[in-house]
Amino acid sequence: MNVHLASYLSGKTADDLAESKREFLEIGRRSGNYPMATARRDGMNSEVSVWCSNDYLGMGQNRQVIAAVQTTIDVHGVGSGGSRNIGGNNHYHVLLEDELADLHGKEAALLFSSGYTANEGALTVLAGMPKDTVVFSDAKNHASIIDGLRHSGAQKHVFRHNDVAHLEELIAAAPADCPKLIVVETVYSMSGNVAPLAAIADIADKYGATTFIDEVHAVGMYGPQGAGIAAREGIADRFTVVMGTLAKGYGTVGGYITGPAALVDAVRTYARSFVFTTSLPPAVAAGALASVQYLRSSDVERKLLSENARLLHSLLVAADIPFISTDSHIVSAFVGDDEMCKRASQLLFERHGIYVQSINAPSVPAGEEILRIAPSAVHDQNEVEDFARALRGIWEELQIPTARARDWFTSELCGGSIRAAAKDGLLPQ
Repeated sequence: MNVHLASYLSGKTADDLAESKREFLEIGRRSGNYPMATARRDGMNSEVSVWCSNDYLGMGQNRQVIAAVQTTIDVHGVGSGGSRNIGGNNHYHVLLEDELADLHGKEAALLFSSGYTANEGALTVLAGMPKDTVVFSDAKNHASIIDGLRHSGAQKHVFRHNDVAHLEELIAAAPADCPKLIVVETVYSMSGNVAPLAAIADIADKYGATTFIDEVHAVGMYGPQGAGIAAREGIADRFTVVMGTLAKGYGTVGGYITGPAALVDAVRTYARSFVFTTSLPPAVAAGALASVQYLRSSDVERKLLSENARLLHSLLVAADIPFISTDSHIVSAFVGDDEMCKRASQLLFERHGIYVQSINAPSVPAGEEILRIAPSAVHDQNEVEDFARALRGIWEELQIPTARARDWFTSELCGGSIRAAAKDGLLPQ
């Protein structure tokens, strides 16, 4: 056996490897018929309805976006030819960066090949270059944020999820004259809950901290013109750097940061994940530009997404199925057992033609497994109701603990506003 492979496998049993192995469904989305898709399993094709995609608004099949991609391929081909340091900027890179900067009301923007590389590259520079920077990071921040801060070498303090009192306790104890950076997501990808942005901005102002907010699960879906949660709250100007993605609400691929020109220039110059990787193909940038522009002028998709999420929240409450948060369109049904979660996903697929991926460690802590459900703007009311009915049947068949059995509670059940939480401390409060 190869010595490196043997070293990697040392201490791991076959059972360990089998238990941690992840399997992915082979699936082909259908443009014009999404959320329906063709799934291939065990050599057989079947039709499924997709309930776990991050293409929340269905922009991956928007005709204006598709036309922009097709037209640009005819002009520029399918690739970009290399990194921008080598191959230069395509005009669509420039147009898209200008559009994103304007969307967020910032001086400049910078494109990356993914949201992951945007976070990792930008935070490596922004936390690492100012000498003696101390970073304050939410405990539930994404792996890309964790990696960027780790690579920066900056001193980091982790505050309890969405706990502004703990954040202030930590930041107050830091040296008064050191540079400070607060890093949070606005909508958290696994729980769907939303950061208390106004309180975080107050703390940043009080202690002179720079702020970096990750809006990947919010851009396109929330705020005026889809500019995100901070814009929805009317406080986007209180945050220094806004990071986003083109791969979720905008239905394409890529990531970006926006902020003061000086900071964006520093990232452009020193971020290895920008400098040393191939740039987005012009056709992708053109498609993303069309998507951003479309969603700046249309509220239809945002309203449909909101209505479907509220309907599903209310149906799950009625079915006594525990879920983590009603703050956003991400509806995470809490199972709390890896094998049970996988079985629920399998039965939804086999019995009802519903595709929902089970989520286990390391995406969530062991023992906090979820079905991460994402009702989209392209589902209709009947489909939402059918989904909730199917989920309730699976919940009962597998005897997954209900909200009542878990001492889970919901409150504020009025006007479409429901607040879900767990009393047992299993989940972030």
